[in-house]
Amino acid sequence: MNTHVLIPLVIYLLLVVVISIVAMVQQKRAQGPFLTEYFLGGRTMSGFLLAMTLTTAYISASSFIGGPGAAYQYGLGWVMIAMAQVPTVWLSLGVLGKKFAILARRYQAITLNDILYAHYRSQWVVWIASITLLLAFIGVMTVQFIGGARLLETVVGIPYTHGLLIFGAIIALYTSLGGFRASVLNDVLQGAVMLVGTFLLLFAVIHAAGGTASAVSQLKQINPQLIELSGVGNIVTPSLVISLTVLVCFGVLGLPNTAIRSISYKDSRSVHRGILIGTLLLTVLMLGMHLAGALGRVIVPTLTVPDQVIPTLMMKVLPPFAAGIFLAAPMAAMMSNINAHLLQASATLVKDLYLRLRPARATEDKHLRRLSVCSTFLLGVAVIIAAWHPPQMIIWLNLLAFGALEAVFLWPLVLGLYWRNANACGAISSMLVGAVLYSLLASFSLRLCGLHPIVPALIASFIAFVVANRIGQRVTPDHSHQ
Repeated sequence: MNTHVLIPLVIYLLLVVVISIVAMVQQKRAQGPFLTEYFLGGRTMSGFLLAMTLTTAYISASSFIGGPGAAYQYGLGWVMIAMAQVPTVWLSLGVLGKKFAILARRYQAITLNDILYAHYRSQWVVWIASITLLLAFIGVMTVQFIGGARLLETVVGIPYTHGLLIFGAIIALYTSLGGFRASVLNDVLQGAVMLVGTFLLLFAVIHAAGGTASAVSQLKQINPQLIELSGVGNIVTPSLVISLTVLVCFGVLGLPNTAIRSISYKDSRSVHRGILIGTLLLTVLMLGMHLAGALGRVIVPTLTVPDQVIPTLMMKVLPPFAAGIFLAAPMAAMMSNINAHLLQASATLVKDLYLRLRPARATEDKHLRRLSVCSTFLLGVAVIIAAWHPPQMIIWLNLLAFGALEAVFLWPLVLGLYWRNANACGAISSMLVGAVLYSLLASFSLRLCGLHPIVPALIASFIAFVVANRIGQRVTPDHSHQ
């Protein structure tokens, strides 16, 4: 076991624990309703906090492990494709932000499904959305747990299953006890760690390769396609560009974990600052990590598992203590991504499902506190079990779960906000068509015109929404607390 690498990581994890305790104390002192405080932090986020939590909730093991692994495999062409993710903060806050926040306050919404129910007045919309969210979130969180355990296995020397238990238990505990405040405050620490770690690794990789020009020259010697825009095996095709632009850029509007951040900020000024800071932060992190993965091919040219490129580079190009600091960066990315999904999955169980069946218990704060903490922790345990036997490349599992969420949520969210006559019949049809078509195409690896399943699924679900909307009738939105 590499103790020099482990020391900075232990310090980082101790800071996470301290921050979580502070957040737990703040949560208990808060005056508002428990559910609003536990799942939204009382809607008090500043622009800086909004940027940090939105960016870190989006960035994940795929960004620090899977994405650089793909860049290692396919070359600089994949780095350019990865930059399609840069506008996601701007899109999320620009398209959803203000409207979402206004409606959330009007409807006293705590979850995404509260807003959907208030607009569409349909239990079916809530049930379909809730089940999809829970299944897809378990998939997304499983990817993060796998990434964290693999890092500890590769860098520190802890067996995969032991690392999974350590990593999972820490996240489940601090998220369940500290709630949204612990999640957001830790996102700030995690965002700072990611930035420092990214700069450290990219600088060390370029230095070890003899400079950028030398690295590119050596990549060309290994395989000329590594420096071409089309990538190794000509993987970067127009259909892939369209697919990934929809999947990781435009389609992000349908991701519940980013959308929910749009209803928890303080004021309009926070949104504007959040867009600026978040976009800048996302640009640096995406470019830095994917470039490190691509150029890292020069230093470790014979890896059989591409996802191991970042952990392997850490040990080769960084001194042990610096490697420990960097190890905290992808760990931070995974932890921030997990706590965002974990809290929202718990909110879905408690607020959208349990209280919809047992509305009389909505005022019992002590009961809801116990239920929320227990459901959050048990969801974490369920994900640890799901991650026990991991696949080789986690990026594809992550993209699969991303697509499922987008296929179900995108049009009901966007059209619900901007189309006054949107009704439940249109929303339900869109959700079902999107979910079924995406599942079929993804399950059987079918590519219509070479496109990722998300593209035809979103086109079909949009058509289904418009056609079915003509059949159903719009119900006046409910402005009461749901």
